[in-house]
Amino acid sequence: MRLTTAQALVRFLSRQWSERDGVERRLIEGCFGIFGHGNVAGIGQALAEQGAGLRDELPYYLARNEQAMVHTAVAYARTRDRLSTFACTTSIGPGATNLVTGAALATINRLPVLLLPGDVFATRAAGTVLQELEDPRSYDVTVNDCLRPVSRFFDRINRPEQLPAALLAAMRVLTDPAETGAVTLALPQDVQAEAYDWPEELFARRVWHVARPEPEPAALERAVRELRASRRPLIVAGGGVKYSGACDDLLAFAVRHGIPVAETQAGKGAVPYGHPCAAGAIGHTGTAAAVALARDADLVIGVGTRYTDFTTASRTLFGRARFLNVNVAAFDAAKNAAAGLVADARQALRALDPGDWRADPEWSALAVRLARGWQEVADRACSGPELTQPVLLGLVNEAAHGGVVVNAAGSMPGDLHRLWRASDPGQYHVEYGYSCMGYEIAGGLGVKLAAPEREVFVLVGDGSYLMMAQEIATAVQEGVKLVVVLVDNGGFASIGALSEAVGAGRLGTAYRARGGSGQLDGDPLPTDLAANAASLGAEVLTASDPDSFRQALDKAVAAARTTVVYARTAPGSGPQALAWWDVPVAEVSGLDPVRQARERYAAAKREQRLYL
Repeated sequence: MRLTTAQALVRFLSRQWSERDGVERRLIEGCFGIFGHGNVAGIGQALAEQGAGLRDELPYYLARNEQAMVHTAVAYARTRDRLSTFACTTSIGPGATNLVTGAALATINRLPVLLLPGDVFATRAAGTVLQELEDPRSYDVTVNDCLRPVSRFFDRINRPEQLPAALLAAMRVLTDPAETGAVTLALPQDVQAEAYDWPEELFARRVWHVARPEPEPAALERAVRELRASRRPLIVAGGGVKYSGACDDLLAFAVRHGIPVAETQAGKGAVPYGHPCAAGAIGHTGTAAAVALARDADLVIGVGTRYTDFTTASRTLFGRARFLNVNVAAFDAAKNAAAGLVADARQALRALDPGDWRADPEWSALAVRLARGWQEVADRACSGPELTQPVLLGLVNEAAHGGVVVNAAGSMPGDLHRLWRASDPGQYHVEYGYSCMGYEIAGGLGVKLAAPEREVFVLVGDGSYLMMAQEIATAVQEGVKLVVVLVDNGGFASIGALSEAVGAGRLGTAYRARGGSGQLDGDPLPTDLAANAASLGAEVLTASDPDSFRQALDKAVAAARTTVVYARTAPGSGPQALAWWDVPVAEVSGLDPVRQARERYAAAKREQRLYL
């Protein structure tokens, strides 16, 4: 079949499916794209032609920012448990380099996304092309090479004949639970438009099986021995529990053996809020209950977690506990000098049978008491006469019911991790592997595309909003309804508090004009974020107190289109962190607060474990 390289690419992608447990889904649900000279005559033409009914359909979506469209694709993939995703195409130059942040987020979070940036002429006949990086060491280097370290697979298609092998490799990585992340196929613009006689079998309907690796028998025996030697075990549930559909199995295992379950950011919702086994959030943003249990546990059973520094409180949280890690990736299963069980989480939990062994009954009872005590603390934090951030989050939680909360950066992820009452695994969508400002609205769009039956509540601070708000226009264009809660506190509140704590004096964390002193300490900026949201096509409601905020939320939920609820929050924070986070403090300073902070830092550093 004679097609251009781009036409063959589009035709191939439209015929790829994933399959797990006998259920098939489209692997590439569509293509986001922003066009320029590097892809408009290739992939742009191919998408337009198939949209006219001449080729198999691969739906096209117009985005406003290249980074944002990767975030949307990643959020879609996360909501679909990594079994479906989107492709994203850009021109060469700034369009391509704008993909780097999104690619890093995808790869860090082990979420599949296919990136299709244009590239410079493979023939080099056109000379130095607009937006071409000239590297005097080699003509083979382009700006797309920035994507190599943040991609799980990268290839440049310099000849049409190279495309089939690259496509098959790309699909393999996208559907491998242990290897998935961003996949980049750089496409020189002349090669995209070049015709070639393709074999018909390239375009056959192809189903990619998503494996559920079984645990190795010897490793299973070692894991059982670790369990039976434990009296005070604690499960740490990560995102892998949800991606493998193992939440019911995890809960059954915990109940059967009397083990409390703490949750990472990615794993939150694996156990319903209020269940007797639910210890709540773990780590630096954790609950008092989970932190206390972590410090006294003798065995930490990590299921589907990669143990970020927030989860381990920079390796100060777990005392002298041993580790047993269940993970589909051997890299993560081996962390913390653990006894590793390399397997799919669901399959491992079903196979892991220590017989009639149970945790010490006193330990199980302590976990229940601690969790109930924390729930009382959380209830108090989420109530009050002023619209503080915890009160705002509590009101959103009440309105959400079966909806999904989306957030990514600032102080809200910490409060959400501690305070949000997740009723099911899909209700909590906080991106904290990369904690990328600007993810929120684009991510909310991806969640809604993947789960149109659910109400999606995007929580975004003014700092993140000003970085990337334009996908509101995409939501309006596509008729996708979001409830966006825009919280205005005049700057970067989270980093402002951290800056003050380490002696940096909140530099660069408040939205103020440059004053007479020459510093950014003048009047607050007159930025009208509500008007900005309205200009992008959203309905806008404002609130200033708990009652008006509740009423605005009710209207937003009842609305038929994307609605922004704009609120200025009053000072007031939720329960503070009870576990440490390693942020270095200046070793020398003439300021007493800095010297005192350095003393506290040095004392905390002494508690760090090397996990040898």
